[in-house]
Amino acid sequence: MTEAAVTSQFRAARDQLVRCQQDYAKARAEFAWPRFEHFNFALDWFDAIATAPERGDQDALVIAEADGQVLRRTFAQLAETSDRVANWLRGIGVQRGDRIILMLGNQVELWEVMLAGMKVGAVLIPTATQMGPSELQDRVARGEVAWAVADAANLQKFAEVHGTFNLIHVPGHYSPETPSPDVTAPSGESRTVLRYSDAYAASSSFTPAEPTPADETLLLYFTSGTTTLPKLVEHTHTSYPVGHLTTMYWIGIQPGDVHLNVAGPGWGKHAWSNFFAPWIAEATIFVYNYQRFDAVELMDQMGRHGVTSFCAPPTVWRMLIQADLTQLTNPPRVTVSAGEPLNAEVIQQVQRAWNTTIRDGFGQTESTLQVANTPGQPVKPGSMGRPLPGFDVVILDPQTGQEAQEGELCLRAEQSGPHRPVGLMKSYYGDPQRTAEVFRGGVYHTGDVVSQDEDGVLTYVGRADDVFKSSDYRISPFELESVLVEHPAVAEAAVIPSPDPLRLSVPKAFVVLAAGYEWTRETAASILTHCRETVAPFKRIRRIELADLPKTISGKIRRVELRALEESRSVDGQAPATAEGEFLESDLR
Repeated sequence: MTEAAVTSQFRAARDQLVRCQQDYAKARAEFAWPRFEHFNFALDWFDAIATAPERGDQDALVIAEADGQVLRRTFAQLAETSDRVANWLRGIGVQRGDRIILMLGNQVELWEVMLAGMKVGAVLIPTATQMGPSELQDRVARGEVAWAVADAANLQKFAEVHGTFNLIHVPGHYSPETPSPDVTAPSGESRTVLRYSDAYAASSSFTPAEPTPADETLLLYFTSGTTTLPKLVEHTHTSYPVGHLTTMYWIGIQPGDVHLNVAGPGWGKHAWSNFFAPWIAEATIFVYNYQRFDAVELMDQMGRHGVTSFCAPPTVWRMLIQADLTQLTNPPRVTVSAGEPLNAEVIQQVQRAWNTTIRDGFGQTESTLQVANTPGQPVKPGSMGRPLPGFDVVILDPQTGQEAQEGELCLRAEQSGPHRPVGLMKSYYGDPQRTAEVFRGGVYHTGDVVSQDEDGVLTYVGRADDVFKSSDYRISPFELESVLVEHPAVAEAAVIPSPDPLRLSVPKAFVVLAAGYEWTRETAASILTHCRETVAPFKRIRRIELADLPKTISGKIRRVELRALEESRSVDGQAPATAEGEFLESDLR
């Protein structure tokens, strides 16, 4: 298949989903994944957009800084600079298959290296700038890193990392003449540091050495590690680049839109809707760099830059509704949330202020969007929606392995073959045993528990590791956490089982207070009364404690640590002694 034919086939699939954004049934019935022998997102798609008369001069990327500076790059400009960077990478010795760890903030060089890396056939390992040397050591070793791209501060972290790899210093767009730092290896030897700014002197005409195999590795992502050591997820040149057709469909992005997603670089969600989904739609990616979150300033930036599509995690949505949402006079046309389920109260407040419904979606680092509330469809409060085009969902009882109305969310997915969803990882890199386990029985096991109603709408129950039993009833931490955060005193909450000799366990809440509240007996009683009046008796919170919630570096709550803490306080299954800052429901009546 020629390059033009590949581009045309991909565009046809994209156009079909754009046309069917308001017609879920038609999209499900008619959509078929485009399947390629060779595909390169940067060469076959991005560069094709850049040379199109109607899109070449459109902004592909806009980065606004808190100090007022704004960087703009059109599709044509980014195509040219990524060609230069690709030629430079090839010139300094980057070979097809080389692993490049990217440790950059939201700066233009991040997007340039992503595109250039695709063009030369490198394997990209995006990594959050918050990572420390010990975490980098694991990533360098398991990711088999040959190159590290970072700014001066983050390059210094590699001085404590063992391994044979090269360093590339990216000074940042606003300080291009910053000298490259000296970085000493653990052995005491000085590491060579190459200057990224030299890339702009390379040729602006890039010719690929060979076609890119569609199933060749493109991305390696480390998961959040909420319960175990982070897994290393392997994605190909199609599983994310083509698979994110479903993410574009869920968000509702259209050609010419301006899309804002507040996810930080280094995580899969950043690639989802700060790279692939908007550019699949031929939309503009807008980024606002802030040091400290300010809801009013964020809305000002959204209005100033004409944001039409907005994606944020529940934490950001909860902070936004504490401000006056009506200050944004031209709110985005479409709004979505992902990362963890969003409670109904937030959705209702945004609906009243912006006349738009926040729609939840469910996916994983291992996949693109699998299940979602899609544009134009009625949203059942608290639900995560229905299976997206291209994904065949099956719910399996964890005990029997049979289909059920509540159980583990799984995807019908041969390990290889024509019925495998394109938007699904290739493997857990370097871990064939774990890969075989997650693909056992001809399905992909997400590890997440959901329930399904008579209309096929799915509601999130929780991670299989987090759902627990109390008096033989199954308890969903998410359901109780959603109730807790509806109380004005609660900013965040995590629910875990607390050992109990009679009921096996009882629900316990760890909470973070909202601004302006103090942790008193009265506050605790008010929160527990709210829960008691909202949920069934067997689900009631029996214990509540003020705490700083342990989180992964991506912001997900590590309930596993809270469970371990609570279990350590118990002896032989007896109820733990009351901790400092903890109240029992029985003592507050």
